[in-house]
Amino acid sequence: MKDSGMIPFVDLVTPHEELKEELLHVFQTALRHGRFSGGPMVEQFEADFGAFCGTAYCVGVGSGTDALRFALLAAGIQRGDVVLTTPHTFLATAEAITQVGAWPEFVDIDERSGNLDPDKLAALLYTCQIDTATGCAISKRSGRVITGIVPVHLYGQMADMDAILELSKWFNLKVVEDACQAHGATCFSHQDLRWKQAGSMSDAAAFSFYPSKNLGACGEAGAVTTNDETIAAKVRMLRDHGQSQKYMHDMEGYNGRLDAIQAGILSVKLRYLPAWTEQRRACALRYGQLLQAIPGITLPEELPYGKAVYHLYVVRVQDRDELQRGLAQAGIGTGVHYPTPLHLQKAYAYLGYAPGDFPVAERAAAEVLSLPMYPQLTCKQQDTIVEALQRHFRR
Repeated sequence: MKDSGMIPFVDLVTPHEELKEELLHVFQTALRHGRFSGGPMVEQFEADFGAFCGTAYCVGVGSGTDALRFALLAAGIQRGDVVLTTPHTFLATAEAITQVGAWPEFVDIDERSGNLDPDKLAALLYTCQIDTATGCAISKRSGRVITGIVPVHLYGQMADMDAILELSKWFNLKVVEDACQAHGATCFSHQDLRWKQAGSMSDAAAFSFYPSKNLGACGEAGAVTTNDETIAAKVRMLRDHGQSQKYMHDMEGYNGRLDAIQAGILSVKLRYLPAWTEQRRACALRYGQLLQAIPGITLPEELPYGKAVYHLYVVRVQDRDELQRGLAQAGIGTGVHYPTPLHLQKAYAYLGYAPGDFPVAERAAAEVLSLPMYPQLTCKQQDTIVEALQRHFRR
């Protein structure tokens, strides 16, 4: 991005300028072949991204929300089931649960990571009665059977999957990772004694390739990853009106296919993702070094079980709104992810939650501020951001 004196929250211009010739070649290929939905570019991206995640299968779909919805359906979540997730996430996490006919219930977050707290998850499950027919817990809140968990890998740091998967075995729960912010994030698996990628540790996982993601398309796109052949086959049918072959519909499905041009764009960018991730991690490290001496700022913490990819660099401050206004006046873009927890959103008022039900998530929502974070962020820009923060806290 040309130096305008402004520091954007996210830079979607520079990377596309840098890759312009390769991206134009994708368009030219699509125009020449006339394959705009499905076809070789989609198949190639599915193979490449599945290999990147370490999964046997990857199915491209139209968006991250499609990916979550289809993954839940394919994993066997039924109408009326309860699926547990975090209240500190984008609405699409719970939206996908309700759109399959299931019932979202929330578990508070870990103070350090912002992800679902496995200790609170265990406390909830171990105090439930068990449904003798399924071996699943029965929600004390709704009386419905709890059949699934959607851990969100928030801001690019994976949830504590070892602990969550252990609980899922005890309570016969399906696990669908919301990996929409976590392309390339890793978590150490004590069962396998190795680092594993986001999207490879559960029954299925959902990725978003919205343009601002670490791996972003030039429009809407998503994918489901899984090691389960049956789940992959069902997602393929769900994305294409339930077709098992042309004009043969085994079920009702959706129009949720991945565009070929977007798949081609993603294949190009995937080759650069490891380097971009290291640049993000280097930016995060430098932020931490520069900001640690400023009182009043709580820095993000990378927990020892995982390696974050810093989709967002989120600090916590007491006077968030005032600080955000001051940074805007200084020409520095910021974001708030997310200002209202899901249990307090009007869309979920029918669930009957109230302020105070999830105090850690509510505190986070009042304090989080996302600073500029992207691979092309320069040291000079970071210095300008830090100086603006220093001026604010010296007042």
